Amino acid sequence: MLQTGTARKVTIFINEDTQHHFGSLCDGILTFLLHKGVSGATATRAMAGFGAHQAMHTTKIEVLTEHLPIRIEFIESAQKVEELMPTLYDMVTDGVIEVQDTNVVKVASKERPSPPKGPHTEMRGTARLMRIYMGESDKWEGEPLYEAIVKRMRLMDVAGATVYRGILGYGAKGHTHKSGRLGFSHDLPVMISVVDTAEKLTKAIDEIESMMQDGIIVLSDVDVIRLVHSRPATEPTHANG
Repeated sequence: MLQTGTARKVTIFINEDTQHHFGSLCDGILTFLLHKGVSGATATRAMAGFGAHQAMHTTKIEVLTEHLPIRIEFIESAQKVEELMPTLYDMVTDGVIEVQDTNVVKVASKERPSPPKGPHTEMRGTARLMRIYMGESDKWEGEPLYEAIVKRMRLMDVAGATVYRGILGYGAKGHTHKSGRLGFSHDLPVMISVVDTAEKLTKAIDEIESMMQDGIIVLSDVDVIRLVHSRPATEPTHANG
């Protein structure tokens, strides 16, 4: 584990599309660091940049996004960095590796203890499943429609909602929407899935319909099986005397 005191910060600059053993070099480096017990590493993707090849790459023009720079950074002890460097040197055949001396003033790693689980209780019953289909670019009062709907249902005490983002789809207008090479698209399909009582969802639909201008709401009857883990009972404390 990383300790306070002197250490070394390693920064690796590579291109997003650089491959290593039939996979992404970025993924390969992070997997290597994880397996070697590095305390933590972060990969960030740039919005624009150019390198030794003197070619500009930017997210503003899709054709220029192919070689966007990736920055991988981690901090470890000098001994650990020396151990890792030969492999990193061999992996990065096109890029830059920078090593700097640094000083770690605090290392905080708070692990939340998992509460002990007792035997589970099975709860069964009927409910309604609501699916709401819309476009990712749909808005409601300046914010994404799917976020506004989830917030509204939370205020209405609906049990829960999950938002799914599609990678390919088309709707009533016949327009195909597809995720681009780097995840960019103007209007990918979005679905919100909700399970609750028929009474709550009927009220929610009245609110949602007033917020949507283009989309579909689907209702289905479902059987719900819920497993609830109970905490083991603690022994009572008896006072002396």
